[in-house]
Parts: sequence; structure tokens; C-alpha cells
Amino acid sequence: MAIQNNTKPGQADDFLRIQDLFYLCAAKWQWFVLSLLVAFGIGYYYLLKTPPVYTRTAELLVKREYRGRSISSDIEGFDNFGLFRSATNVNNELVALQSPSVMTEVVKRLHLDMSYYAPGRFHDRLLYGMTLPFQANIAGIQENDFAGFTVNVYKDGRVQLSDFVLKGELLKEVKPVTGKFPGTLNTPLGKVTLEATSGYVRGTEYKVHVVRSGLYGAVGTCSSRLSVALNDEESTVLSLSYRDVSPARAEDILNTVIAVYNENWVKDKNQVAVSTSLFISDRLAVIEGELGNVDENISSYKSEHLLPDVQAASNLYMAQSSQTSSQILALSTQLSMVRYIRNYLATTAEQNQLLPANSGLENVGIEKQISEYNTLQLQRNNLVANSSEQNPLVMDLDQSLATIRGAIISSIDNLEVTLNTRIRNLQRNEQQTTDRIAANPTQAKYLLSVERQQKVKEALYLFLLQKREENELSQAFTAYNTRIITPPMGSMVPTAPVRRNILLVAFALGLLIPAVIIFMRENMNTKIRGRKDLENLSLPFAGEIPLCGQKSRRAILTKKVKEKNSVVVKEGKRDLINEAFRVLRTNVEFMSGEEKHSQILVVSSFNPGSGKTFLTMNLAASLSIKGKRILVIDGDLRHGSASAYVGSPKTGLSDYLGERLEQLDEIIQPVPDYANLFILPVGTIPPNPTELLEKERFVTLMNSFRKEFDYILIDCPPVELVADTQIIESQADRMLFVVRTGLLERSMLNELEIFYKEKKFKNMALVLNGTEVNNRSYKYGYRYGYHYGYGCGYPYDSDKR
Repeated sequence: MAIQNNTKPGQADDFLRIQDLFYLCAAKWQWFVLSLLVAFGIGYYYLLKTPPVYTRTAELLVKREYRGRSISSDIEGFDNFGLFRSATNVNNELVALQSPSVMTEVVKRLHLDMSYYAPGRFHDRLLYGMTLPFQANIAGIQENDFAGFTVNVYKDGRVQLSDFVLKGELLKEVKPVTGKFPGTLNTPLGKVTLEATSGYVRGTEYKVHVVRSGLYGAVGTCSSRLSVALNDEESTVLSLSYRDVSPARAEDILNTVIAVYNENWVKDKNQVAVSTSLFISDRLAVIEGELGNVDENISSYKSEHLLPDVQAASNLYMAQSSQTSSQILALSTQLSMVRYIRNYLATTAEQNQLLPANSGLENVGIEKQISEYNTLQLQRNNLVANSSEQNPLVMDLDQSLATIRGAIISSIDNLEVTLNTRIRNLQRNEQQTTDRIAANPTQAKYLLSVERQQKVKEALYLFLLQKREENELSQAFTAYNTRIITPPMGSMVPTAPVRRNILLVAFALGLLIPAVIIFMRENMNTKIRGRKDLENLSLPFAGEIPLCGQKSRRAILTKKVKEKNSVVVKEGKRDLINEAFRVLRTNVEFMSGEEKHSQILVVSSFNPGSGKTFLTMNLAASLSIKGKRILVIDGDLRHGSASAYVGSPKTGLSDYLGERLEQLDEIIQPVPDYANLFILPVGTIPPNPTELLEKERFVTLMNSFRKEFDYILIDCPPVELVADTQIIESQADRMLFVVRTGLLERSMLNELEIFYKEKKFKNMALVLNGTEVNNRSYKYGYRYGYHYGYGCGYPYDSDKR
């Protein structure tokens, strides 16, 4: 199956393969060594210049919920105002720990807006804790102004302040301020007070840079270094970490953050308790007044209606009614007996009969009179039974009985009046009791509603009294909602900068930078890079000449180094460049075929400096080594580059064509050390080279050379600059078109392809010149290498080849 190639003929493939890039990088190994040295140097310098940063961590448990029970079980149903119940949201506490208010208080307590640095070799060293010899305080400066100065404390106790900075600007033309240590000095920044700390050693000199970053600046810096995160979604443990150049300061900051957070939490809880206490006191005063009004209302109503107790009053009224009814019944019974006895006494037929005794009359006097009457009546009846009624004793007894009967009748009349009066009084009382019993439900209903209000207000009053006590207890025994699980701690190994990571980055950059440069250089290079760029051309490829034994291409192209006017092809040598010319020679001979007549080869290019002359001379030398008679004609009448190989004679081709010279033998010069190699130099540089070449004399000359030489090589100027090459090529059999790597633009290959397809020049063949072979990158990729047993300058003695 054929592989489709979408590249147009003559169009170079710009794709750079990884394999090509690898060999390109291997060829520039010196770059990588230098880049690694520089990268490691910069990395090591960065490690020296960057102060180490330490990390301290702590773990804090946030209590999820705590419930407290009411003192009294009777009011458990009431809401407890949240005094002893706290449902904590961990995410809220996470945000609260990082709040600016907490960090502001931390900065104020630890004086973190003031930083002290001791000069170091590579970086300033932070002084804190036991390493800090003194503390400074600046009075009369704005809270957020940036300020700084340098303090020099001498052994004799003198102190000097200099290098004053205010609002980020150095105060120039300000003289240093001197004084005694410790003490207060008047400075351009204000009054500066220096106080010795426990880290101060008397008799020691100190030089300290004091920097005041301002409150907001310090808060922002500290907040950026603090991080708080939830340890686990299932737990309420918070992890706090702080990064600082001072481990002691990092630990102090974490401890202070936790302390400030707990204090704020307690303060918030106490604020709730204080607000609750005020609310309870106000409500107690209101309810106490309402409860007093209710009590007074009940008391007045009971006093007005004589109702100490509605139920007791109702029972009392019922008992009174029943008692009154019983009394009325008893009195009525007695009244009936009284009336019966009176009627009995009023009847004459019953006058000598005994009166009823124990009749139920409650009058003792009447009962006594009846008893006396019955006693006398028995005596009289006994006397009458033993005598007659005329008996004086009987008559005396009848008179006494009549007197007693009258007295009894009188007493009974009085008793009847008394009983009637008592019955009427009892009936009136019974009516009053009945009226009271009828009014009792209404009174009970009113008292019940009022007493209900009294109970509600009383219960609320007692509840508020209880809550007031609980509120006082909550203020006295408020517990933190957090507990420190792990105090601030950490390793003494710095967490930043990480030496290993910095060196790894330096190593990566040391490899990457040259690789990127090489990659960009190759991709941005629009010149011919090597054999691969010519693969899509359809014109024949005659050979490739490496840049061996020469200076770099860049030096040659910039004209800093000129190629020597020498022939590198030597008989018996088998170095790289000799083998390259042998390959070129073989290809040229193969292209010429078995033609018996001489071959005229034109050598040209697009650009000056493509190495046409060098290639012409060495190809001619290679052909002459095989015993061929070779003539090199310097066809560049404007420069005469090939003529320089024989010393640039004063007479030559231009003189012959200009008819100033008739004999060719005088101008054809042999090349030293090459018996069969000759050069026809330019001679005098003519003002009209094109007109000279167009003369018939040039055609005659070329025809004569065909009979005398096996190969005639003509070094021509570039094809696009002048018309000389087209004139010379009309007499030639073949054109060798020279393309030099690093010189010709790849876009010009399309023009070269057009020349070939349109047959603008006869039998064109391409020669690639100047490929570098001083590294292994030319084994693959864009270059074609000669590596099978050959090398530059490798001697080889053999037969002529």
C-alpha cells in the first residue's frame, strides 16, 4: 500500500521529529552543560537568598452541641432562650477563625506590625523572641503608615538611628539621631522609644533594621499565611497552619489566634447573657406589677362578696340551707305541739286529764309546769277517788290546777309567738342562702378566670426568676466551645523553599531552555537545513559536500572567516570531504553516460557565497585524479573567484573575448600539484561581461575546448543576478546547481523546481554544499552523513580513485 504524500513537489517539509530533535540536542551538548551549570547556580543562589519558611500546625476540636436541663421540671416545656444550648456550625467557626477582626487583635497583642531584621550575608535574618534585643515604639505616626529605620546599638550604651523611611520613601538629607539605650529619641518619624528585652546582652553591638508595615499591612500579610481547614467532613476538628520565617512567631500567632477566638466566643455568649438579663429584669418588673394587680383584684372581689373560697362558700351555703331547713322543720314541729297542748288545755272536757309529758317542747319551764300540773292532777284525782269533789282539799287542788293551767297556757302562748318569730327568721336566712347558692357559679367563673391569669403570671414570674439565676450561672461558668487537641508544633526542617524541588526545577529548566532554543531555532530557520529539505524536489541529486575542515557556517556567511583558495581533494586521501567529492564525481560521470565527446558543466546557484568556486575546483581536482583532462573556466567575469586559485593573472578570458589576445596557450594556467587540471582565469575585469560572452568568439572557444579536454567546468555567477549564466549555459551540456545549507531560503526550492520542470537549464542536477558533520546529529534528520569508516582528516593510502 502506497503512502500518500501531500507535500507539493519542491516544498520542504518543516516537521521536526522527536528523533531529529534528540540528535540536534545531542549535537549541542555543550549548551546543555552550560545551561545546567547556570540553572543550578541560579537555583543555589535563590536558596541562599531566600529565607527558610517553617510551618506550624495545630488541631482544634469544635464542640458540636451541649444541652442543659432546667432547674425546675415544671417549666421544662419553656424555651430556654439558648442560654445552655448551643448548636455550633463548624463552617461558621472556620470562617470566624480566619476573620480580619481576630487577626487584627493578634497583630495588636504580639506587635506584629513591627518587624526586626539583622543583616545577613545573603538575606536579612528575622529577630523574634529570645533573639530580639529590644523593642521599638513609634509615637505620632499614622496607624497604617509604612515606616522604617536602622538602629545601631554600641557597646558603651549609645544608640544611633539612621536611614529613615516614611510611607515607602527614604528621607534624604536627614542626619542620624543619637542617644542613650534604652530611651526615647526624637526622630523625623516621631518619638521612638527603645526598650531592652530579655534577649539583650549588655556590652554587645547590634545593628537592626526596624520595619513598621502598618496595622492593615500586617493583618493582610498574617492572614495570607494562615490557613484553616476541616480535617474530615465527618468530624468537627479544624486544622490550623501558619507559615513564617520564625517558628517561635508562628507558634505564638497560632496560640494567640485560638485565644482571641475563644475570648470573642465567650464575649459573644456573655453579650447574649447580658441582653437576656436586661430583658428578664424588664419582664419581671412588668409581670410583678401585673401579678400585684391581679392579686389585689381577687382580694377586693372576695372581700366584697365575702368569698374567701368559692367552693368552701358554696359548701357552707349548702350546709346553712340544710341546717336552716332542719331548724324550721323542728320549730314547726314544736309549734304544732304547742298548739296541740294549748287546745288540749283550752278544752274543759279534758280539764281533769293529765297533760302530755315529753312532748318535744324545748321550753324547760313549760315542761316543768306540765310536770307540776300532772303531779297535782294525780293528787286531786286520788283525793276525788277517795272522797268527793267537795272535799276542801280537792277544791284547793282544783284552784291550784286552774292557776297552773292558766300559767301553762300563758307560757305556751308566749312560746308560740317565739317559735313563729324564729321560724320567720330562719325562713329569711334560708332565702338569703338560696340566693347566694344561685349566685355562686357566676362568682366561681369570674374568680376562675382571674385566678388562671394569676397562675399564669405567677408561673411566668417564677420561670423568669429561674432564668435570671441560670443566666448568672452561665456568665460565671461559660465554657469554651473549642478544645485544643494538638498544640502548635512542627518540624525544624523548612517547608519552603524546598531544596529538592528547586534543584529539580533548575535541572528541568537547564534541560528545557536549550531544547526549546534549539527547537525554536530549527522551526524558525527558513534556510535550507539539510538533505531532508530537498527530498520533495524532482530534479536529480548529484551529491552532498560536508562542511569539514572549515570554520562554522555562521562565521563564513557573516564574512568573518573566508574559505581558503585551496583544493581539499588530494590523491590517496579518504577523509570525509574527499569521499564526498568522489561520490559527486561518480554521480556526474553516471549522468554523462557513455558519451564520447567532452562534457561542459556549468556550476551556478541562487546566492553568492554558495561555494560554487570551491565545489568547481575540487570536483575538477577529483576528476583530474582519474587521469581526465579538466579545464576550469572562471565564467564569473565580474569577480574572478576561480582565478584566485592560480594567483589571478592579469590576462585571461575577458582579454581573449575582447580580442586583445589571440593565443590561448598564454592564458590557460595549470593548477599546481594536479597534472591534468587547468584554469582559464578571467584576466582583466571587463565593464561589459554580458556583451563579451554573447560574441561568436566565445562559441568558437568552447567548441575548441571540447576537442582538447574531457571535462570543462565553468564557474558561473548566480542565475538570478545577471544574464551571464544563461548565455554560458547555452554552450553547456549540464548544469550543477549548488544549494548551500544555512544560506538559501527554503521558499526558493519551488523556483528551482520550476527551473527544472520548465527546462530552463539543460540537464540540471542539484549539489548540496556545506552540511555540518562535526556532531552526531547528521546521522539522522535533516542531514546526510558520512560515517561508515570515514572521518575528517583520516589518512588512507590507496590507488587512485
